[in-house]
Amino acid sequence: MEVRLEHMRPAEIEAAREACPTLFIPLGTIEWHGLHNIAGVDAVKAHELCVRAAQRGGGVVHPPLYGGVGGLNEPHTFIFDPEDSAGSVYLRPWLEQWCREAKRNGYRAVVIVTGHYGAAQQLCVREAAVRMTTLLDIPVLGTAEYWLALDEQYYGDHAAFFETSIMMHLFPESVDLSRLGDEPHRGVGGRDPKKCATAAEGERFCEAIIRRLASLSRTMHAWDAGQRRAFARAEGALVRRQMELAGETGNLWAAWRRIGEGVLDGYPAALTDARFDDIAAIAESDDVNTLGGLIAAAAGLVPARGEIIRLANQGLEF
Repeated sequence: MEVRLEHMRPAEIEAAREACPTLFIPLGTIEWHGLHNIAGVDAVKAHELCVRAAQRGGGVVHPPLYGGVGGLNEPHTFIFDPEDSAGSVYLRPWLEQWCREAKRNGYRAVVIVTGHYGAAQQLCVREAAVRMTTLLDIPVLGTAEYWLALDEQYYGDHAAFFETSIMMHLFPESVDLSRLGDEPHRGVGGRDPKKCATAAEGERFCEAIIRRLASLSRTMHAWDAGQRRAFARAEGALVRRQMELAGETGNLWAAWRRIGEGVLDGYPAALTDARFDDIAAIAESDDVNTLGGLIAAAAGLVPARGEIIRLANQGLEF
C-alpha cells in the first residue's frame, strides 16, 4: 500500500485521508554518522519508520525534511541553526507552516518524527508541536523517534550501537562496519557499533516505534477536545521542564543527563494509552527517579554535545 504523499495520485490521497486523517512528517539532516553509515541516516530512518507505521495503522507520510537545528563539526554536515541554541530561525517556521497546511488539507492529526535529536532540535520540535496543537485545535506530536521505544531501553546515540542497529535492520545495505577501525571512531557517540550493533536489536527497537506510531495514527485524530487539551498540557510540561533545567544549569542537555537510567521509560506507553496526566506527573515530579530529579545531578555536570561524543567514546554514558 502506497502511503508516501509524493507518490500518490489525488484519489489515492483522498481515500487514505478519509480512512485515517493523520499526516506524518519525518525530519532529519545531512550529517556525519561515522565512516560506516550514510550521511542521511536521521531523515532516512525517520521516514522509513513513518512509512511502515502508516502502512500498518493508516495515514499519509510527507517527504522528509533534510535540515534542522545543529550538527557535528565534521565533514559532509549541513548546519542551519546553531547546535546549542534553543531558538530556531529556519526549522520552527517550517514546522508551523507544515501544520497549518496539514489542517488546511483536511488532516486532523500530525505526527512529527525527528531522527536528528540534538537537545535543541528536540526542544524546537516538541515546543512547535505544543504551540500548533493549541493554535490549530488538532493534536500535533513532535518527538524524537527513540522516545517511542524508551521502555525497550533505546536511549539514542550518534552513529553508534542504537542508530547503527536500526539502520542495519531498515537498510542493511547502507551500513558497512568494515570501514571502522579500532575505537575511538570519529564522530561516533555511544557504544561501539562495530562490537555491539546488530540487525536483531534494530528490529526490536523499530518494532516498538512502529507499533506506537501506528497506534497514534489510528487514535490521535479521534481525540476529543478534553483529550487534546490534556495532551497539550502534558507535552507542554515536558518542554517547560526541559527548558527550566537548561536555564538552571546553562546547558541544553541537562534534561537528558540520566535518561539512560530509565527516568522516562514510562512515557511511550502513557502516550499511546492517552494517560496524559501520567506524562505531566513525570515532567513535574521532584522525585529522583523522574525528570524533575535531574537538577542536582545535572548542575555543572552536563557536557556539551561534542564532549558527549568524546566521553561516549571512552565508555562513559550520558
